[in-house]
Amino acid sequence: MFDKILIANRGEIACRVIKTARRMGIATVAVYSEADREARHVALADEAVLLGPAPSRESYLVIDRIIDACKNTGAQAVHPGYGFLSENEEFARRVEEEGLVFIGPKHESIAAMGDKIASKRLALAAKVSTIPGWNDVIESAEQAVKIAGDIGYPVMIKASAGGGGKGLRVAYGDKEAFEGFSSCRNEARASFGDDRVFIEKFIEGPRHIEIQVLGDSHGNCVYLWERECSIQRRHQKVIEEAPSAFISEATRQAMGEQAVALAKAVRYQSVGTVEFVVGRDQDFYFLEMNTRLQVEHPVTECITGLDLVEQMIRVAAGEKLGFAQPDVRRSGWAMECRINAEDPFRNFLPSTGRLVKYRPPAQTMEASLPMPATGGVRVDTGVREGGEIPMFYDSMIAKLVVHGHDRNDAIRRMREALNAFVIRGVSSNIPFQASLLANPRFVAGDFNTGFIPEQYPGGFSTAQLPHDDPDFVIALAGAVHRWVLEREAGLSGQLRGHEMTIRGDYVVVVRGDAGARNFHPVRLSVDEGATRVTVGERNHTIRLTGSLREVAIFGECDGAPFCAQVELVGLDYRISHNGLTLLTRVMSPRAAELYALVPHKPPPDMSRFLLSPMPGLLVEVAVEAGQKVLAGEKLAVIEAMKMENVLLAAEDRVVAKVAAGKGESLMVDQVILEFE
Repeated sequence: MFDKILIANRGEIACRVIKTARRMGIATVAVYSEADREARHVALADEAVLLGPAPSRESYLVIDRIIDACKNTGAQAVHPGYGFLSENEEFARRVEEEGLVFIGPKHESIAAMGDKIASKRLALAAKVSTIPGWNDVIESAEQAVKIAGDIGYPVMIKASAGGGGKGLRVAYGDKEAFEGFSSCRNEARASFGDDRVFIEKFIEGPRHIEIQVLGDSHGNCVYLWERECSIQRRHQKVIEEAPSAFISEATRQAMGEQAVALAKAVRYQSVGTVEFVVGRDQDFYFLEMNTRLQVEHPVTECITGLDLVEQMIRVAAGEKLGFAQPDVRRSGWAMECRINAEDPFRNFLPSTGRLVKYRPPAQTMEASLPMPATGGVRVDTGVREGGEIPMFYDSMIAKLVVHGHDRNDAIRRMREALNAFVIRGVSSNIPFQASLLANPRFVAGDFNTGFIPEQYPGGFSTAQLPHDDPDFVIALAGAVHRWVLEREAGLSGQLRGHEMTIRGDYVVVVRGDAGARNFHPVRLSVDEGATRVTVGERNHTIRLTGSLREVAIFGECDGAPFCAQVELVGLDYRISHNGLTLLTRVMSPRAAELYALVPHKPPPDMSRFLLSPMPGLLVEVAVEAGQKVLAGEKLAVIEAMKMENVLLAAEDRVVAKVAAGKGESLMVDQVILEFE
């Protein structure tokens, strides 16, 4: 076994590997860029080595510097994590040539499966079901259009070296095929240094289901069941779960056996994932093999009780698998939500900055530790309160994982955990996750990879956050106000005859968009330590079991436990529950009557400007001064968090001035264009 390993990655996955290595008694070396000097993975590791400037191409992607860091620290092996160099054949080969051990598959296996064209040919030879398509390199957009027409629309245009949703487009016609080919090629060249593109038939109404495999250097290979990854936005997974509620035991076994056959065909030695697209009738087709640890590996760890990072390390050290296929258990139901730094109400634009508050829910499960029999909550993260979310890397803040005895139990636990997850300073996608988990179709398991665009065709908004009980937030605002007043009434030094008195009747004003105000009369009283709140004709009894000092407060409402987030913002209480956030103001009836007469001051009209919605690099300005643009036309492209964000015209306008140039680093709300 190794004495010391280097983790050639950052963030959450670097922290995850460190946990297992520490339990196994292995020392760890972290690497970091200048942007990550204060990062959590640097603090957790036994040693840390600076690689270079913030951009990954000058730090985390520089193979020579990582090799030098291994030699200088005496690390015997390298764990690549996921992303960056994890599926880079040259990196794995160089590590091996330098006398080090790559904690992952051999470079020959990475090469065979990393090339999606070659991998499809290998899959065919191994008698794995594959999708009809064109598996040779396509040289031009015109050729792509012809091939797509021959296959029959819709088609999927994919970069051969692509991954993580990059270099992938779905085309439903010639125009989309032409443009999609060019976009895929450019994106693949920028992200992977390989611009080869191929085309295959797009299966409509598909499920994305993947099989986790594990092989050793002694010819043993098993599958560790499946993961359901169909809930995706722009080909990026949002919620993953294991097992899948869709497939039968027969389909599960057939997929597993085909995945093992493919892994054995390339003499696979490590953990890997064989991805399938599954049609409505449970026919399944090979998509690709990811020759690395997956982001969503915790859900497999939950249902099998295996530590996949430990298995990777043991296999890399030459050990045999300690179990065979019949020994692989499957227990309960696991679910993972990716918590990303993005604003779901602004079309999921990246959100960077400092984590002013970061309080994950209480953990009852921990990576690398045995699974509790009763299930629980796990948070895999690479950040901490006060840390920065930089613009140079992906937007993931944490992975929130729950394990329950069945799917409904897992959904319930996840909703509770999301309610308790406090993130301030940057926007997060928690409201969107909460909306997905409450969606009746998701709860019923009735979805495919098109679920999000089908359910949210115009994007995401607060209107898509239906609450189980809208009166609960009103009642909670009233109860919180009563608790605050009781605390103030107990303060010493009050002037005699002018002590604070607590009324029984109040009005909860809910403030909405564009100055909307909704007035809700409530009556408050105290009954045996609980607050009784009457909203309309309904009575609620709310009991606080935690402290108001924390943002996330715990209690019971009518006997049922709850967690909600409550903050005092000026005169308002900002209350968040089940994804819904409301600004409420609790007032006396007379004050509410006067407040209703106060006019709303609208914000200034900024429609004459195109503002940068995020910090990032302006990689393209597609228009010039004096040009007439039509609604939907591309205006500019901003690169942030490894993704290109295209800004489109909201309406027909004429460009008066170009205020920012290509290559400029933009701040949030910086003016890019002015319109007449």
